[in-house]
Amino acid sequence: MFNLRLHHLKLRSKLIFIYVICVFIPIVLTNVIFYQVTTANIKNQKTADAERAISLLQAELGVLIDDAAGISYLYSIDTGLNHHLNTDHASFDQYIESLSAVSNLFNRANKEYKTISSVRIMSDNPTILASADIIKLDDEIRETDWFRQIKNHNNTYPHLYVTHNSISIIQKLLDHRFNAYENVVKIDLNIKYVNQLLDLSGFEGDIYILDPANQARYGRLANGTPSELITADRTLGMEEIPKPNKTIVIAKQYQKNRYLGIWTVYGVLDEEKILYDVRQSGQFILWLAGINFLVPTIVIMIISRSIHKRIQNILKHMKSIKGKNFERIPYYRERDEVGELAVEFNRMSERIENLINDVYVAEIQKKELELRQRQAQLHALHSQINPHFLFNALETIRMRSLMKGEAQTAKTIQNMAKIFRKSILWKRSFVTIREELDLIESFLEIQKYRFDSKLEYHIEVDQAVMDIEIPKMAFLPFVENASIHGIENIPGIGYITIQIAQEQGQIIFRISDNGVGMDQAKMDELHRYIGEDMAMGDSIGIKNVLTRLKICYGESFSFDIVSEQGKGSRITLRLLNS
Repeated sequence: MFNLRLHHLKLRSKLIFIYVICVFIPIVLTNVIFYQVTTANIKNQKTADAERAISLLQAELGVLIDDAAGISYLYSIDTGLNHHLNTDHASFDQYIESLSAVSNLFNRANKEYKTISSVRIMSDNPTILASADIIKLDDEIRETDWFRQIKNHNNTYPHLYVTHNSISIIQKLLDHRFNAYENVVKIDLNIKYVNQLLDLSGFEGDIYILDPANQARYGRLANGTPSELITADRTLGMEEIPKPNKTIVIAKQYQKNRYLGIWTVYGVLDEEKILYDVRQSGQFILWLAGINFLVPTIVIMIISRSIHKRIQNILKHMKSIKGKNFERIPYYRERDEVGELAVEFNRMSERIENLINDVYVAEIQKKELELRQRQAQLHALHSQINPHFLFNALETIRMRSLMKGEAQTAKTIQNMAKIFRKSILWKRSFVTIREELDLIESFLEIQKYRFDSKLEYHIEVDQAVMDIEIPKMAFLPFVENASIHGIENIPGIGYITIQIAQEQGQIIFRISDNGVGMDQAKMDELHRYIGEDMAMGDSIGIKNVLTRLKICYGESFSFDIVSEQGKGSRITLRLLNS
C-alpha cells in the first residue's frame, strides 16, 4: 500500500522526501546532540575550573590571613612587648627606653610582610604615649564594631574581622603575669594585594566572603568592582546575594581552623556567560542546518526539473507520432537514463519514418531531386553563357577600334578583357609570379590610357622567381593603390617602379612611387587600421591582401612602408620562398 502511494508522487517530491528522511533529519539530530553534549562538557569543564579557582583562592586567602595571625601571635607571646604595655612608666625617658627595647619587633613585621597594610596596638595604659605603632585605647575605639565583636572574646586566639573594604586580624594581648591593662593588636591586610589575588584567581563570577553566620561581609563582582549592596552598615545574607537565572554556586568553607572556622569563600557564576560562545555556536548550527536544507533542496529542484522537463519532452514527441510528426528529440550527448531513452526514441522514430518514406515518399522525392538537378544544370549553363557573351562583346569593340585605327583604345579594351577573364576564370588560390605580373602590366596599361602619358612605370624582375607561386592578387592591390592614391593627384608625371627579387630564401616585392606620400599622422593612422579588425574606407584592398598573406605565411611574412608627404611612398613585402 505504501509503495502504491509512492508511485503517485512526482519525481521532485520523491527526491525531496529522500533528502529530508535520509540526510536533513540525521544532520539536524547529529548537530543537536553534538551541541547538547558539547554544552554539557563545557559546563562541566567550566565548573571544574571554577571550583579549582575558588579552592586556590581560598588557600591563598588562608595563607594571607595565617601570616597576619602569625604576626599577632608573635606579639601576644613577646614578653618584652607585654612588659612595655602593662608597666607604669614613671617618666618620658623611661617610656622611650622601654619602647626602644621592642621597636625591632615592629620593624621586622613591617619589612617582612608586604601583604599587611598596617599593625596597630591599642592600650588603655595611661602612661603610654601615642606613636605610629601604639595608640591609646579610648572610648571611641571601644564603640567600634570590631571592638564590640571581640569584647566577649576571652580566648587568646586571633579574631577575623571583615568589612566591605577591609580584612583585619584582631587579638587581645593577655598575659597572666601582666594583666594590669587591656591591650589589643589590630592587623589590617593590604586590600590591594587581596584584590590582586581575586583578579588572578581565574574565577569569572562574583566572589563573596561569608562569616560563620553566612552573612556576606565582602563582595567583589565579576567586572572587578566592589559590590554596592555591601556597605559599612549592611551585610548580605546568603539568600540575598544576587544570582542570575541560571547560576553555578561554588562555596568553599574553611575547616579545622580556630579563627577561620566556618568562614566561607562563596562564588557565583553566571551559566549564560560561561556558555556564551557555545550559545553562539548553537545559532551557527541553526544557520548551518538551514543552509543544509535550503541549498540541497534548490539543487534537487533544479535537477528534478531538468529530468522532469526532458521526460515531458519525450512524452510530447511520442504523442506527436500519432499525427505522423517524426521530429527528433534534441540530443546533447546526455549519458543518463533519460538521455538513453531519448536516443532510443529517436532511433525508433527514424526507423518508422524511413519505413514510411520507403513505401510512400521515395518515388516523389526521387522525381523532385531529378527536377532540381536539371534546374541546377540549366543555371550553370546560363552562368557560363553570360561571361562568354561579355568577352565576345569586348572583342567586337576591340576589332572595330582597330578597323578605325584606334590601336591604343583597342589595346586598352584587350587589357580590360584580360583582367576580367582572369578574375573570373582563376579558380586557384595560388598563381605564379609570371601570371601576377601579366595582370599588373594589363592594369598599368589601362591606367596609362586613363592618365594620357601622365604615368610611367618600370618593372625589374629576377627571372629565377617567375615560376614561384604566390597567393593570387597579392601584389596588384599595392600597384592599384600607388597609381590611384599616389600618382593621380600630382601635377607632373608619375613614376612607379616595381622590383621583384629573391634574397636569402625570401621573395622581395618592392613598389615605389613619386606621388603625394603621407605625413606621420597618416602613417600612424594606417598602421592602427592595419592592426585593427575593422575595415576602413579606401584601404580595404591592402588590408585584405595583408590578412591573406599573414594567414598563408604567418611569421615568415613582413610588411614595411616608408612615405614622406610630397615625395612619394615605398612599400616592401617579404615572403618566405617555400
